[in-house]
Amino acid sequence: MKQLKVLLLLTLFSASISAQTDRYFDQVFSSVDVTADVTYGVNATVLLLAPPPNGAGQAIPQALKVDIYEPSGDVKTDRPLVIILHTGNFLPPQVNGGCSGTRKDATDVSYARRLARMGYVVGVADYRLGWNPVAGTQTERIYTLINAAYRGVQDVNTCIRFFRKDVAIGGNNYGIDPTKITVWGIGTGGYIAAAAATLDTITDTYIPKFLTPQGPMVLEALSGNVAGTTYGVNNIGHPAYPAGDTLNYPNHVGYSSAFNLAVNLGGALGDTSWIEAGEMPIISFHNPTDPFAPCGTAIVLVPPPINLPVVEVTGSCGFQPILNAKGNQNAIIAANLTDPLSVKAKALNGGIEGFYPFLGTDSSPWGFAASSNPYGLATDPLCETHAATHDAYQDTIIAYFAPRACAVLGLGNCSTKFVNTKDLSTTQVGMSAVPNPTDGDFTLKTNEHFTMQSIEIVDIAGRRCASFQNVNANQFTVTRNGLAPGVYFARVRFNEGTVIQKVILQ
Repeated sequence: MKQLKVLLLLTLFSASISAQTDRYFDQVFSSVDVTADVTYGVNATVLLLAPPPNGAGQAIPQALKVDIYEPSGDVKTDRPLVIILHTGNFLPPQVNGGCSGTRKDATDVSYARRLARMGYVVGVADYRLGWNPVAGTQTERIYTLINAAYRGVQDVNTCIRFFRKDVAIGGNNYGIDPTKITVWGIGTGGYIAAAAATLDTITDTYIPKFLTPQGPMVLEALSGNVAGTTYGVNNIGHPAYPAGDTLNYPNHVGYSSAFNLAVNLGGALGDTSWIEAGEMPIISFHNPTDPFAPCGTAIVLVPPPINLPVVEVTGSCGFQPILNAKGNQNAIIAANLTDPLSVKAKALNGGIEGFYPFLGTDSSPWGFAASSNPYGLATDPLCETHAATHDAYQDTIIAYFAPRACAVLGLGNCSTKFVNTKDLSTTQVGMSAVPNPTDGDFTLKTNEHFTMQSIEIVDIAGRRCASFQNVNANQFTVTRNGLAPGVYFARVRFNEGTVIQKVILQ
């Protein structure tokens, strides 16, 4: 009976630890509330230029919208925020083929609902579109594309400030923690997410491929600053726009555009020179053989049937190792993730943290449309619709993201989810607690082949009483530090799994 009682307590202890961390790892909410079509800002779009007599070519003001997803019935008011950016080649469905290109894309909605059911608040946001992929010269294609990406960065910064302003003076209508924000980009949105994580100032674009004999392609006087908090007005005689035309309207000035983590699904970085030490981590997913968004360094192409070259970019295979080398992934590396997905990713990518390569022929295997013609615009071939394989890819992406987000954002006591969950026996690792029972401190010991990574002490009710991280030793003394007499359990994490050691304090 006593042995059965101890086994029951161990089971309850494991369940207690799991319950503390499941929120941001599992879909613990059954339904999601959606607040659609919230205006987060207004800015000038070049997608449609008003013809005379209405504006003689002026950029038209556009209301920027975000759909906000929240877990139904959730009582927390300090939830992490994820902002999702859609794909679509910086062009609307009417131009890009009709399968994607808005915040209503089925892929965006699927991720938003998954993340909201995990306890996140999710905003799926518009951003300004418009460039010329069929321009007669490569220089013009580069010019219009880099400016489209720049506007996308301004817009996600504006969206972040919208939520921060709501927290500060709006009553925090969406119950977010403004210190825990992730920007999640899919396809073209991945380009924006990676750029927003690394593009600190407009001068980062002053590099040869973004320069012309007349000067930089991106002009702050015309387009405003990277944050989007200064006016951009054509008072410089730029020939593409009428004199006095305003190309950037500041929104929510005075609030921070900072965020903590970027997620990139199939996007690339305009230039690796944008990466500097001390910037945020980026988690990337990419097909190494993607012909349209290069995984390494190559010329990005306008998709078929056009196939025109645009500009050299660097995808996940190229920029993720740089992030590791500069220490920008250290918050994730310190978590020492040894779960099966982490082990598999490093086996595929050469030991790089934060990059999961998807091998195969599909450039975006996670993506699908709500129907074969969701916007009524698609031509042959029709759009790829939902299948079980899409769920499998999204499951992998979420499972790889979750512990890394937990490490970067500090989402409570999530250390127990970082590790190989295999249960090891005390005999297997040579575990002992000496002395045991004890009326004072005790020392945990293992054999030399099993190094303790972290230790948690919990009481008989499953409450955590002490935690020791970065142990990295075969012997560690736990100080009693006022713990009352009773039965306790030491949950010890190894790279190979975990062990629970019973300790009696007299």
